Amino acid sequence: MAAPLSDEVLDRVFRTARTYNGFTDEPVTEAELRALWDLLKWGPTSANQEPLRIIWCVSQEAKDKLAGFCSAQNAPKVRKAPVTAILAMDMEFYERLPKLFPHTDARAWFLGNDGLIKESAFRNSTLQGAYFIIAARLLGLDTGPMSGFDTHKVNEAFFGGTAYKTNFISTLGHGDPASIFERLPRLDFEEANQLL
Repeated sequence: MAAPLSDEVLDRVFRTARTYNGFTDEPVTEAELRALWDLLKWGPTSANQEPLRIIWCVSQEAKDKLAGFCSAQNAPKVRKAPVTAILAMDMEFYERLPKLFPHTDARAWFLGNDGLIKESAFRNSTLQGAYFIIAARLLGLDTGPMSGFDTHKVNEAFFGGTAYKTNFISTLGHGDPASIFERLPRLDFEEANQLL
């Protein structure tokens, strides 16, 4: 059995980690984005589905385009962040299962089963979205995951002609401590858990 990781690691990933509303001017490199993907991809998904697809908005043109579909509160965050990621789900993820889950015909489980496709794509891309946040923190980056955008318009503008559908978006960079609020409370064990 592995030993628990250090308090420093636990703090960085959970206890003192924060969602940032703004970032420093320090850039995020393509090498860092690749390292982020190469870490998060190892997180488990059902039958190794890996439905997450990411568009990294790194140019000002791409960030401005995305910001145009965001709420008034979120648009400036998207425009100013070094990177904003559109985290999407591939609704045809099962077409890659012969590669990702080769020991059985898992693709056949999904053919013609739209309910299972939708449920699996959403659940597993959301899991991978959480891995995205954790991996970023482990690599010394900060995130600002958000809703507050017109999903239909984002899908149309960035994923037209594909089977990809947006799950959520997240800014990414080196967080500016001046952009965060006081830490909000969390539920205690007794408020959210049952032992049966």
